[in-house]
Amino acid sequence: MKNRFILLLVALATIFSRESFSQYTFQNITMVSNWSDPNVAAEPFYGIKYSGIWGWEDGNGNEYAIIGSSDGYYFVDVTNASAPVVSDFVAGFRDSCIWREIKTYSHYAYLISDDGPNNTFQIADLQYLPDSVHVVYNSNTLFSRAHTLFVDGNRLYCAAVKGGQFTSQAAMAVFSLANPELPVLLRKLNDDFSLPSNPVHDMFVRNDTIYASAGFDGLFIFHFNTVTNTFSYINSLTAYPEQGYNHSSALTDDSRTLIFMDEVPDGKACKSMDVTDLQNLSVNTTFRSNTGATPHNPFIVGNVCYVAYYQDGLYAFDVSDVNNPVQLGYFDTFYQNPIGTYFTPAYKGAWGAYPFLPSGKLLVSDMQSGLFVLDVSALQSVKKVSRENGFTIYPNPMENGSLLHYQFVDMMVTGQIRLLDNTGRVVYISEITNSQKGKLEIPVLKPGMYSVEIVSRDQGKSIQKLVVSE
Repeated sequence: MKNRFILLLVALATIFSRESFSQYTFQNITMVSNWSDPNVAAEPFYGIKYSGIWGWEDGNGNEYAIIGSSDGYYFVDVTNASAPVVSDFVAGFRDSCIWREIKTYSHYAYLISDDGPNNTFQIADLQYLPDSVHVVYNSNTLFSRAHTLFVDGNRLYCAAVKGGQFTSQAAMAVFSLANPELPVLLRKLNDDFSLPSNPVHDMFVRNDTIYASAGFDGLFIFHFNTVTNTFSYINSLTAYPEQGYNHSSALTDDSRTLIFMDEVPDGKACKSMDVTDLQNLSVNTTFRSNTGATPHNPFIVGNVCYVAYYQDGLYAFDVSDVNNPVQLGYFDTFYQNPIGTYFTPAYKGAWGAYPFLPSGKLLVSDMQSGLFVLDVSALQSVKKVSRENGFTIYPNPMENGSLLHYQFVDMMVTGQIRLLDNTGRVVYISEITNSQKGKLEIPVLKPGMYSVEIVSRDQGKSIQKLVVSE
C-alpha cells in the first residue's frame, strides 16, 4: 500500500520528544514520543481523529503500532520509540469514521469499523513490514460492520456484526482463522442465546470463556464449545454498583480477577470482581481516576491494569488485591482537561492502549493527539514500594497548590499523615479521615524533595518520597 503520499505523511507527521510535553501531567509514567498526522480530519459528530490501537512485533525485534483514524489505519514503526516512523497507511472504505478497531493473528491485522451505512471488513498482511502492508481482503461479503473484535487462539470474535451474510445484526459471532486470509463463520450467539436488547458491545475471551459486555443489559459470560461450535450460557451480572452501559473488560493473567467498566453516563467507576467462581458473581469494589472521568478500555499485564480514560489519558492500577486496587501512575494525554474536572460530551482523551510489546513500551491512542509511546518501566518499583510501605500518593511530582491524594494498600483505621522537608522538619500534619483513600490540601511549599509519613497506631510508620515542583 505504500506510495508517495505516505512519504509526504511521514515528512509532515508531528513527532514530539519527552521534553516537548512539559504541560502534560503524569505520575510514574513518562512520554517517549508522540506522533500524529496533521492532515487527519476530525469526524464531524464528536470531533474524533483517532480511535482504536493495537501493536505487533515481527519476531525479529521490530515493533509496530497500528492506529485507526477517521479515514483509515496507520502502521507506525516504533522500534526506535523516540522516533516513530509511518511504514504504511491503509485507507478505510469510507472516511469520517468514529470507530475503528484492530486485532492481530500471526502476521495478519483484522480491521473493522462500525460506521455506516456502507463499509467493509479488511485484512492486512504485515509480513512485508517495514516496507509496506498488503491488503489481502477488503469486502462486505463476510460482513460490512462490527463494533469490536477479539482473537482467542485461532478464532476471531466480533461484536454487533452487520451486513454481508448477516441479514440482521448478530449480537456476537465467532469465525475460524484456520485460513487467516479468509475467516469462516462458525456460529452466531443468537443461534443459541438471546440477549434482552441484542447487543454485545465488546468481549474478552480466554480459553473459549467469553466475558461479554452487553451494554445496559450488563455482563454476560458464555462458553464456546469448539467441538460442537455452540455457545452455552454460564452466568450474568445484571445489577451492580455504579451500573451504566457495560462497555469492556479484561482479565488478570491468573484469571482470578475481572476488571470491567461502564461508559455511559459519564464518570462511572471501574469495577473489580472475583471470577474464580463463575456461579457466584458480585462486584468486590470500585475505583476511579483522579478526576472521576470516564474509563473506556482496560488492558492487563500480570496484575497491572492499564485503563484508557476519556479526558484523563492512561492510568495504571495494581489489581493484585481484588478488594483494593491501588493507583500506580498515570499519563494525561489530554492536558486540556484541568485536574478535577471533565468535559461533556466525554469523547476526548485516550481511546485505547497496547501494553503487550516485548520491549515493554506502552502504546496509547488519544482521540485528538494521536499515538503516544510511553515508558512504564518505573511502575514495577512503584508497585513494590507502595505494597511494602502500605500506601500510595499521587500526583508525584506534585505542583504547588494542588491536591495531594493518598490511598492505602491495606485497611488503616487511625493515625496521622505528616509531611517533612529534607531536613526532617514537619511542615504539615493531618489526621487520617478516610480508612481507604483521601486528599489533602497541602500549603504552598518550596520546590524540592519531601517525605510523606503515614503514622498508624495499628501498623507503625510508613514513608514515601514526594517531589514538589514549581
